[in-house]
Amino acid sequence: MPKSIDNLLKGTLKFREEDFNNLKHLYEKLKDKQSPHTLFIGCSDSRVIPNLITKTLPGELFIVRNIANIVPPYRIAKDYAGTTAAIEYAVNVLKVENIVVCGHSNCGGCKTLLQGFQQFNDLPNIREWLKISACIIDEIKKIEVHHEEYLQLFVEQMNIVCQLENLLTYPYIRERYKEKKLNLLGWHYIISTGEIYAYNFEKQKFEPLNF
Repeated sequence: MPKSIDNLLKGTLKFREEDFNNLKHLYEKLKDKQSPHTLFIGCSDSRVIPNLITKTLPGELFIVRNIANIVPPYRIAKDYAGTTAAIEYAVNVLKVENIVVCGHSNCGGCKTLLQGFQQFNDLPNIREWLKISACIIDEIKKIEVHHEEYLQLFVEQMNIVCQLENLLTYPYIRERYKEKKLNLLGWHYIISTGEIYAYNFEKQKFEPLNF
């Protein structure tokens, strides 16, 4: 048996014996329903763990993860629409109070926006998915600083802003946001330091997350 599978199996046993038992009372309350307060839209990257970053318990976050934490613009889809359907469910059924779009440092999807889509000619589904954020490419052309690390940071943060704008194309989100019944948050998580930079809508820039 491969070591990775062995680790998975041992991990599930350890979860049942330790973590689950420590929160058994909570799981008992959650067995029939959920009422998360936040929809967390994050990247599928294995280094970004929503509950770990936010120190939240089971039942608090409704989580959507995909490549580059992308939100497709609103449409009534004729094809597969996992992210759109999850957003619709979180806002209209679960009535979440907050939506967090969380991007991160060293994002491979955002790096593709810098390097061009041609590298994904043999991976058409990834290419087409990332094209949702293609508008950022025009913003990159306006940048005078061409340092690689700066450009990567710029694209990752612009991508988060793009998804916040896409969220506001959803009529039910736009309505609840205007009525101050729904909070929209944009976070940029730095893997190497654990820091989070939050988007300030008024100043239109990212600032260290403070309380």
